[in-house]
Amino acid sequence: MTNSSQKADQQFTTVDKAKTADADKLIDVITEALLDKQAEDIVVLDVNGLTTLADKFVICHAQTDVQIKAIADNVNQETKEQLGEKAWKEEGRETRRWVILDYVNVVVHIFKKELREYYALERMWNDASVRKIEDEQ
Repeated sequence: MTNSSQKADQQFTTVDKAKTADADKLIDVITEALLDKQAEDIVVLDVNGLTTLADKFVICHAQTDVQIKAIADNVNQETKEQLGEKAWKEEGRETRRWVILDYVNVVVHIFKKELREYYALERMWNDASVRKIEDEQ
């Protein structure tokens, strides 16, 4: 194997889903962290069997980019503190319009309200079962 092909193999490492946190525990921690920072219209889509991207999508939105950052930071902090989990990959932190936190079996989408309406992930994955998360207080 050449040196360049070794580097290419290292870039495409796979993540073992069995080594990540249980999806239900992870979703509980994530949704509590979202609620703590007043994320709006939180839903969990069960996409298991519809895609290999993840088992669940957690989708929410916020009104401002400052709130989006606060929500993403809180999710990161709570998953690390409570479960020892760190997002495998993060996207959108710079622009703060659509932040994606990828925990392998659970992917969190934090949108600015207008972008959520535009991309309409819930309609795109309309075959998925949907659970709405409400603040119990």
